[in-house]
Amino acid sequence: MEFGVYTLADIGQNPVNGYTPSVKERLDEVMQYGQLADEAGLHVFGVGEHHRLDYAVSAVPVVLSALSQRTKNIHLMSTTTVLSTVDPVRLYEDFATLDLLSNGRAEIVAGRGAFIESFPLFGYDVDNYDALFEENLALLLKLNKEERVTWSGQYRTSLQNADIAPRANREIPIHVGVGGTPESAIRAGRYGVGLNLAILGGDPNRFKHLVDVYREALQEAGHDDNTAKITVSGHAYFAESLAQAKEEFYPHYSNYWHYVNAQRGMRYHLSKEGFDNMTAGHNALFVGSPNEIIEKILMQHELFGHSRFMAQLDIGAVPFKQVAKSIELLGTHIMPAVNKALKE
Repeated sequence: MEFGVYTLADIGQNPVNGYTPSVKERLDEVMQYGQLADEAGLHVFGVGEHHRLDYAVSAVPVVLSALSQRTKNIHLMSTTTVLSTVDPVRLYEDFATLDLLSNGRAEIVAGRGAFIESFPLFGYDVDNYDALFEENLALLLKLNKEERVTWSGQYRTSLQNADIAPRANREIPIHVGVGGTPESAIRAGRYGVGLNLAILGGDPNRFKHLVDVYREALQEAGHDDNTAKITVSGHAYFAESLAQAKEEFYPHYSNYWHYVNAQRGMRYHLSKEGFDNMTAGHNALFVGSPNEIIEKILMQHELFGHSRFMAQLDIGAVPFKQVAKSIELLGTHIMPAVNKALKE
């Protein structure tokens, strides 16, 4: 199994000391996290896209290109690109450039986004939310395969034998991000791309049907099921013991859900009892010592058969040193133990 970490570069006030980092500080941390993940031997580092003042990254290809010059082996991925509100030609050319700069390490996770600010910002109608995604995904996949493209659609100008440059030296891996919508999982299978499954809480069994319909759609569309690429991603925090992990992470996780819900105009408080339930062995939140996390990943592997695990570690203003420790534990303890168990 491949292992990685990703960040949305959210900017929040530390609930312990009250400090709120600047955009520059968060961008510097993202650079350092990517370098640490590369040094730890992880396979993938992802950066997400938002167009809000409480997130530090809107230009994902720019950030990943900078990181490509500071890393050697780790793949660099968008998590996610808001595909409904970006021109697929511009997106492909940006990531082809990244792929060339990084010697073949670029990947794209395309999603519809949790916020809708990018629609008015870039002149799109939110009523076309799903139709834009469908059209743009089809065009992006065509661009990924053909260096000269002829194409027509509903939402952008037509292309007539258009040069698409630069070209990556390979087809860039593309995945579709899925939070809980069967239609999105079916779409990923129909197009034969990877499925990036975001499981942010609750019983993982609730998500099994998404993997099932993805595999069914792959087969119905004539794609080889052996090429299925399933990623499980989720919130995580690792420490030497479960008690330590829960004690250190709870204030930050409660803080995270407080300000994420406030961004949507809602009030929410995560109680300690609710947090304890979320971290229980049968639930999806990846919080604990390496042993608990290894067991949880292996349990979910039996359920989903996924080939990649991605952890979001730096939410709720978790201090840099604690995020760095989680990256170290993932690379030195969790990843080798899981892969050893999968080989047995």
